[in-house]
Amino acid sequence: MCGKFTQHSSWREVHAFSQPLTLTGAPDELEVSTPMRLANIIRLNEAGEREVVSMRWGFAAKGHKNPSRPKHMHARSETIDRLPTFANAFMHGRGILVVHTFNEGEELPNGKTKQWVIAPKDCKPIAIAVICEKWTNGDETLDTFIQVTTPANTLISKITDRMPAILQAEDWATWLGEREGGAADVKAVLRTFEDGGGWTMTEAGRNARPPKADPQADLF
Repeated sequence: MCGKFTQHSSWREVHAFSQPLTLTGAPDELEVSTPMRLANIIRLNEAGEREVVSMRWGFAAKGHKNPSRPKHMHARSETIDRLPTFANAFMHGRGILVVHTFNEGEELPNGKTKQWVIAPKDCKPIAIAVICEKWTNGDETLDTFIQVTTPANTLISKITDRMPAILQAEDWATWLGEREGGAADVKAVLRTFEDGGGWTMTEAGRNARPPKADPQADLF
């Protein structure tokens, strides 16, 4: 499953396809993010407004005192609302991770993993559904997230059976909780995204990073 992604656009670009955002601890320029590190997540604040918050990737086990060694990195869309580990975050902690590329690993017969970079040909950002929870250890707190996954699409199924849950622009409001609806309506947006030939899949290390998108272009 996805082991790396890149965030390398500015929040001015994100603003182009979102309502005004409140920046909470997030830099204007997004840097490359990898597992166990920080990434910038869009969520609703207590006032119901979209904000961007820096979070660590991964849910630690309950009571674990070291959040840098998480137990969970992904949650399956099929069971996210039923498993006790994820159900509360699904109901109350949904967010969106905006990336320009993400990696998938292909398990090889020799036991090693080959990394592939998936990138849109038009360089537009990709919105990935995530769930969030706050890790606590006494007075210490940390916002954390994990990616939601779906069965792989036609392209990615060539190397693995899972992929990130990709959100369409029209589904953002439902996923974030801005639009009225029950758990079934929210879960319904977690469906396999078919790229229709619009993505490339390149072996990692072979000039896989795409150029930056034109900030004046429509991003969705």
